[in-house]
Amino acid sequence: MTLQSRKLLNRNPYGYVPTEWICILFIVLFSVSTLLHAIQATRYRLWFLLCTACLAGILEIVGWAGREWSIFDILQMTPYLMQIVCTIIGPTPFVAAMFVMLGEMIRRLGSRYSRLSATLYTIIFCSCDVISLVIQALGGAAASNAVANGENPENGGHIMLAGICFQLAAITFYMVLASEFVIRCLLDKPLHGADKAPPATHALDRKHAIMLGALTFASICIYIRSIYRTIELSDGWTGHIIHTQRYFNWLDGGMVALAMFTLNCIHPGLILGPAETWNAKPADAPMPQVEEIRLGNRGRPASNETLLVKPPNVGHGLGGVAV
Repeated sequence: MTLQSRKLLNRNPYGYVPTEWICILFIVLFSVSTLLHAIQATRYRLWFLLCTACLAGILEIVGWAGREWSIFDILQMTPYLMQIVCTIIGPTPFVAAMFVMLGEMIRRLGSRYSRLSATLYTIIFCSCDVISLVIQALGGAAASNAVANGENPENGGHIMLAGICFQLAAITFYMVLASEFVIRCLLDKPLHGADKAPPATHALDRKHAIMLGALTFASICIYIRSIYRTIELSDGWTGHIIHTQRYFNWLDGGMVALAMFTLNCIHPGLILGPAETWNAKPADAPMPQVEEIRLGNRGRPASNETLLVKPPNVGHGLGGVAV
């Protein structure tokens, strides 16, 4: 064992003692959100949420339980590594859920506004998410193995950092493409050469706008968290950032909790419908007669594909509830 390894293992790895009530609070919050996601996934038969949103919640619970464990034995490395590995990997499955949801939104509102088809979008970004998860898991395993052998876990931390950086790059690319899709959809500005794209199956009505807003907010939360973890790991296991508790509480736990509860409150099953309505062919999903939200077709006739008329005295709402 090197002198640096001994110093690392014989000191408080956090640089502080985690606040107990904050640990308990986040354990409760993630437990509630995970349970709600499991119930909602079952209710709307959106089974992909069980291995994405629910898995993310379980990892966060384990991670914050590790921080709670550390309070009673602050020098022990096992709970420290448990919390750092689980909280780093935790949001990755949740990101995959957001990729799937945006792919469905693109399919519904029209692939002609997107540079990637709904299917390709889901395949590419979910693949990136899996690669990121594998890299982070390998880094976590390397760090844990190093500690078990009395060695410095820095190399494992560098591998985890590579996974986080890869995920941050994928999320950045995802947000750029998603932003372009939303803007083009609002302005009714399809891409050139998009005439052969599959037609939209739904209008950009209030409920789809709300779903896009929820995805945007959740994506921003996860993006902020990814930037923080990238800077944190770049600063090293003994740096100022990783040794400042409030940064972790707000920029990691807080951001992930906000993202998860956002999609509890504005759930894709409630807004977009149960599994039977997802991936439906245009012939199976006729255009609803609701008022469109478009910014670019005011003052000029809309195309045959986007011209929709709101029926008189009929409300439209979220999940069948009139607003």
